[in-house]
Amino acid sequence: MKDLKFTITPTQRTSNQFPLSFTQERLWFLDQLDGKSHKYNIPIALQIQGNLNIAVLEQALVTLIQRHEILRTRFTITNGTPVQIIDSGINFTIAVVDLQEFSQDQRSEQVQQKVKQELETLFNLTESQSLRVTLLQVAPQEFVLLASMHHIVFDGWSVAIFIQELFTLYQAFLSNSSSPLPSLPIQYADFAVWQRQWWREERLQTQLDYWKQQLSNASPILELPSDRPRPSIQSFRGKSLSFQLNPELNKQLQTLSKKTGTTLFMTLLAAFATLLYRYSSQEDISIGSPIANRNRSEIEPLIGSFVNTLVLRIRIQDNPSFAELLAQVQQVALDAYEHQDAPFEKVVEALQPERSLSHNPLFQVMFVLQNVPEQTFKLPNLTLTPFDLDNVTSKFDLTLSMAQTKQGLQGRWEYNTDLFDGDTITRMNQHFQTLLFGIVANPQLQVSKLPLLTATERQILVDWNNTQREYPKDKCIHQLFELQVEKTPLAVAVVFEDQKLTYLELNKKANCLAHYLQKLGVGPEVVVGLCVERSTDMIVGLLGILKAGGAYLPLDPALPAQNLVLRLQDVQVSVVISHTSLVDSFEQMTVICLDTDWDIITKQPDRNPIALVTPENLIYVLYTSGSTGRPNPVAIEHRQLLNYYYGIVEKLKLPTGASFATISTFAADLGNTVIFPSLGTGGCLHIISYECAIHSAALADYCDNHPIDCLKIVPTHLAALLTGTQPEKILPRQCLIMGGEAATWELIEQIRQYADCRIFNHYGPTEATVGVLTYPVQMHEGKSALVPLGYCWRNIT
Repeated sequence: MKDLKFTITPTQRTSNQFPLSFTQERLWFLDQLDGKSHKYNIPIALQIQGNLNIAVLEQALVTLIQRHEILRTRFTITNGTPVQIIDSGINFTIAVVDLQEFSQDQRSEQVQQKVKQELETLFNLTESQSLRVTLLQVAPQEFVLLASMHHIVFDGWSVAIFIQELFTLYQAFLSNSSSPLPSLPIQYADFAVWQRQWWREERLQTQLDYWKQQLSNASPILELPSDRPRPSIQSFRGKSLSFQLNPELNKQLQTLSKKTGTTLFMTLLAAFATLLYRYSSQEDISIGSPIANRNRSEIEPLIGSFVNTLVLRIRIQDNPSFAELLAQVQQVALDAYEHQDAPFEKVVEALQPERSLSHNPLFQVMFVLQNVPEQTFKLPNLTLTPFDLDNVTSKFDLTLSMAQTKQGLQGRWEYNTDLFDGDTITRMNQHFQTLLFGIVANPQLQVSKLPLLTATERQILVDWNNTQREYPKDKCIHQLFELQVEKTPLAVAVVFEDQKLTYLELNKKANCLAHYLQKLGVGPEVVVGLCVERSTDMIVGLLGILKAGGAYLPLDPALPAQNLVLRLQDVQVSVVISHTSLVDSFEQMTVICLDTDWDIITKQPDRNPIALVTPENLIYVLYTSGSTGRPNPVAIEHRQLLNYYYGIVEKLKLPTGASFATISTFAADLGNTVIFPSLGTGGCLHIISYECAIHSAALADYCDNHPIDCLKIVPTHLAALLTGTQPEKILPRQCLIMGGEAATWELIEQIRQYADCRIFNHYGPTEATVGVLTYPVQMHEGKSALVPLGYCWRNIT
């Protein structure tokens, strides 16, 4: 208890109007800003069994309202300032709802409906008292008592006072005795007057200076991974999840707190901060924590809104051990307690953070360790037990509440349903408890190394990453094509408009080019530029470079000539395969024009060349899109593309000889998903011209004449094409692969209207060889606008 130099004394009553406390002022402002919200309703629900005297209970309630002025207080504006008005008269009755006429099953449903209705009923702070009491009678000796108060007159500490005093009075009146409760030294209005007088003293400025320094440049928002994007305006819709810790874990946490000279609150807070750090990767984390703020003896027995909120800023830098983090949290908490008198409202006012209706200022997550003692009531002929309420609001993104009970350490997650699904919070709860076990086992472990995943999750990751497959690791990708040539020499390998090449014809052309390139010095680790318009020459050039043992650098002819030259110089390319129309872009380089130099090339042998290339040699160099700044070259080896090739062929499960279509620029790796699987499995590769690829009608006509089994395409490109008159003809017969950007469920639903093909959402950065995640798209689960990238967790647990 503090040194009470400033004793709170009763205010001389000259009127029934009083100023608001700072907490009330903020709650009044929020109510005026969003009067349709019930997020600040505080409910109490008790199940009562026995011979309840309703008239005596109502007498006890009226006496309690008479005792605590705050329970008969209204709020209004006087001269532009909000004030609280204390009503002298009491006109209060308990609303009794008889549910006995319903069947047992119907009663339970009716109770839940009435509870929900009470929780969501708004208070009109200007016209009525901020207290409602309803009694549901479900059987002759079975009741549910619902009391609802607005936070402007009530806080968590007040709940215990309300219940204790209500049934103390009930017991006394039941035996025709007078009230045994001692008179209150002051009323809440006296506290509000004192607080404003104390605020005018300069002593509180010291406290504000601390908070301004402590929270300066703090991260404004904690970006936890959520199931949905944050809405622009909070709805405060919420749900909750309760849990109980293992008794042995509870004991070990107590022991750890004692050994480290901290409190259980500090240990649990440090663990919660660790969880948030591991989830968000943010090193600067601000967590709100309520404090009872009843640090003077005069206000301890009062009902009212005294609670203050402290912002505990925790910085997890340089990957500390948990013990080191706990020491920091201890100091942060102790310093905050020393400066707890500064109202949260004044801290926000002093810091002036950028306000947004999308999130709470200064912090978005809260941690609570309840220190209000459990109430037990032994009344004649009555049994009182708490009635569990399913909370439907959440003031913050996430709140973790813990409480030490007779049954052990219990917890409750309250979460914003605009952001999180119940499954997500269930996993978070499992991760938190796994983390606690790891902490007590080895508090010296760095926070990044503490266990987080459950045993089931770890096994899932092991299974997911068991991607080893048996395939010929001594082969290069072009050699798989050569093997296919032997199997299906006369099958059509590639088609572009009216041009067609069989596997044998394509192989011979590529061989001639390969021998020609080898004479120019092309071999392993030599990069050759490949800049041609979409045509069969594109594939001839690609295979010719690989057969020579070299690696190719695909270049988009649409790029400015200066950009092409910079890329060629960057990769140190000396030989370029192109067309005559593009030759001016490649000065001072050896340029092979496939349209004019072919007579020279065809004089070379058409047998498979011998090249000392291995799977460890380069197969291509590809530039990134530059979305993060400057485009950068990425070097990929044969073995990496070979690994991808076998993986995607297994995923697609297409029969030998299927038709594939490449519709995107050759300068990106999108096409590799269909080019190599087609040529390695006896498929027919259709190269779609740019003009055809961007016009829905032209592409529909092409696909009508040349049915496509497998198509790889960017989602927005496909969405644009589907706006045409014949969308069903554009979609492939067997397999649609989307990649390059996010796919939406809206697009999937549109596709399903026109085709029954298998759909894959395929993702991977250029640096990881085309794709690393493949999600077989099934039914829309309705929980996200975007299609998952890889395996959807809820589908495999």
